[in-house]
Amino acid sequence: MAAVAKIALEWLQDPLSCVFLVTLAVVLLHLRRRGKALLPPGPKPLPIVGNMAMMDQLTHRGLAALAEKYGGLLHLRMGRLHAFAVSTPEYAREVLQTQDGVFSNRPATIAITYLTYDRADMAFAHYGPFWRQMRKLCVMKLFSRRRAETWVAVRDECAALVRAVASSSVGAGGEAVAVNLGERIFNLTKNVTFRAAFGTRDGEDQEEFIAILQEFSKLFGAFNIGDFLPWLGWMDLQGINRRLRAARSALDRFIDKIIDEHVRRGKSPDDADADMVDDMLAFFAEAKPAAVNGGGGGKGGAAAANGGDDLQSTLRLTRDNIKAIIMDVMFGGTETVASAIEWAMAEMMHSPDDLRRVQQELADVVGLDRNVNESDLDKLPFLKCVIKETLRLHPPIPLLLHETADDCVVGGYSVPKGSRVMINVWAIGRHRGSWKDADVFRPSRFTPEGDAAGLDFKGGCFEFLPFGSGRRSCPGTALGLYALELAVAQLAHGFNWSLPDGMKPSELDMSDIFGLTAPRATRLYAVPTPRLNCPLY
Repeated sequence: MAAVAKIALEWLQDPLSCVFLVTLAVVLLHLRRRGKALLPPGPKPLPIVGNMAMMDQLTHRGLAALAEKYGGLLHLRMGRLHAFAVSTPEYAREVLQTQDGVFSNRPATIAITYLTYDRADMAFAHYGPFWRQMRKLCVMKLFSRRRAETWVAVRDECAALVRAVASSSVGAGGEAVAVNLGERIFNLTKNVTFRAAFGTRDGEDQEEFIAILQEFSKLFGAFNIGDFLPWLGWMDLQGINRRLRAARSALDRFIDKIIDEHVRRGKSPDDADADMVDDMLAFFAEAKPAAVNGGGGGKGGAAAANGGDDLQSTLRLTRDNIKAIIMDVMFGGTETVASAIEWAMAEMMHSPDDLRRVQQELADVVGLDRNVNESDLDKLPFLKCVIKETLRLHPPIPLLLHETADDCVVGGYSVPKGSRVMINVWAIGRHRGSWKDADVFRPSRFTPEGDAAGLDFKGGCFEFLPFGSGRRSCPGTALGLYALELAVAQLAHGFNWSLPDGMKPSELDMSDIFGLTAPRATRLYAVPTPRLNCPLY
């Protein structure tokens, strides 16, 4: 052994031998990689940290700009993590349809993993038997049209929104005044989701829960060095773990009390006033809570079903599951729908000819003696074009996050197992190769005579993916669309709209900010004037 060590030391002291060893290592590495696909193009990474200095560019707009330079599939290295951005319909089709099974997992940060009770929800659970049962619960029970109370809540709250706008639109001297329409719309969706989840919209509890949601939202988006360099995560230099424990403890206290109250009252899911908690308690079974860690699990506390169509006999939910699903509902049903409604109203005020066309259609179909009912919606084709165009330009969630379950090849490029894949549906909806006047709000493109006639958002048209596609598409699409269409129709029909302080339509701020959604950078203020021959409040 000593002789071998002596020979090795002599080799290392010889410059020619060192050159030979380095050359041999390079050749062996090249031979090992021969036949393997290369990673897609992207900004050159630095040692260890990779492209982490570009974190502020990982937004829908930033990634779209990078795609202009590097192509529709680009690669970034974020510490130990491979990240890929998909920005064209062709690559989206390959990821979401051709290889949907490989890309059906969801990535989760340390914060998301902990705040969802180790992926005990549906949104972040990995694809598998548990996730399939959870999705079935959402589609067949929680968001089903048969859950009449949720759809009634949408109708009631839309009517309340119209009354609130009408009552606040007149100043002390009888003059028309501007209303904070964005804030009113957010209250609408907040009240709908709160009623759907808990059976009520009133009281101090709502404000407490909104505060919890806001802290969760901040933690979901917070930069945590441990997500990218795990060997530094234990230090918790930013105090993230302390905030995570406090936030989840607050949620535990809030929802445990609600669950206990629902257990005591013992309502059946078939009762007329049953809410989502009542629905989920039909599948309830206790389990221990998850612990803080940087892992990410998969099944939460629920038992994974082994197949079969009878949800009642196969699915068991813990308190953790119920709390995590409620968070899904509140995040997925509040900010996303509110943002879409506000954008639709803003785009029509920015394009007053389209607003007048919508209002003329409403006057012809509904008349001016009442506001819009649900039965009117299918008779309003141009309103639906406005909704489609709004969703094209302002998808509810601009970046859809996926994670690879195995090594794969996309478009001839290598995508390793465990990579984070960002589907930039905002960029895809504005792709110049797919859309004429891609950045222009033009609802007429979706009319039968338009250049986008026939395109829909059901997931099969990869130029237009506001609700995703494939296995991980949004399970609440029907309910969200119903709220969006009814609210926009009633606001457009109930009032004539003008901008405050003599502002011209071209002067309206149409910028957005990046977050879970991409809402307007400023709340929409507008001056409503009632246009119907009936009282609105």
